[in-house]
Amino acid sequence: MAQNHTFDIVSEIDLQEADNAVNQAIKEIHQRYDLKDSNTEIELNKKDKFISINTKDDYSLRSSVDILQTKFIRRGISVKALKLEEPEPAAGGRLKQKIDLQRGISKENAKIITKMIKDSKLKVNAQIQDEQVRVQAPKIDDLQAVIKLVKDADLDFPTQFVNMK
Repeated sequence: MAQNHTFDIVSEIDLQEADNAVNQAIKEIHQRYDLKDSNTEIELNKKDKFISINTKDDYSLRSSVDILQTKFIRRGISVKALKLEEPEPAAGGRLKQKIDLQRGISKENAKIITKMIKDSKLKVNAQIQDEQVRVQAPKIDDLQAVIKLVKDADLDFPTQFVNMK
């Protein structure tokens, strides 16, 4: 009987790399002439998987988010993992913003992936398991075609391919 090959499509963030990106962003913000006096604070909450920014005004907030996104890209983390919420007023006329770190593939997104795979007519089986999608196929070439398909799709969340067997 033919051996089935499998892999999992996941959406993960390396929290240590995220922490490094946040620390690098803070360092750059404190060094930049136009942001030096903004008293910008950026914190990564590893437990609840979000970043909070507290700064003096809209310009400082936008600049801080840009710097943070650049640091994430440099550390190999997709900015699609950052879900920005609406900025809110904070004490003393300041602004705060929460940025959720997307981890795991939601049910809706998993359905999008499995439908896309099914519509491709590749001889593979894709099934949703918790917050990931498992793909099985008798031929490794078909699995590689699925990886290309998912990479080429412009999904609004990051994906990685793990546990190739």
